Amino acid sequence: MPTIRIPTPLRPYSGNNATVTVNGNDVSSALNDLTQQFPDLRQHLFEADELRSFVNIYLNQEDVRYLDGPETAVADNDTLMIIPSIAGGQG
Repeated sequence: MPTIRIPTPLRPYSGNNATVTVNGNDVSSALNDLTQQFPDLRQHLFEADELRSFVNIYLNQEDVRYLDGPETAVADNDTLMIIPSIAGGQG
């Protein structure tokens, strides 16, 4: 089963897990399984049914936006990473 790496700011919503094993054959179904296991994560990842614009998903070091997006296939030994965008700093 694929695993998803949870970034530190989102770990309180995933039972303090750094990684979670999920079911799914594509990115969308894997994320849906994750949010079914940890419903509190959903509001941080999705707005309605769309992934929030500041949430980036990587599959084995590749940004899924440049693959097949949510329909990108995942295999049992794959790792998905949730990478929230970071902004700020001195102007």
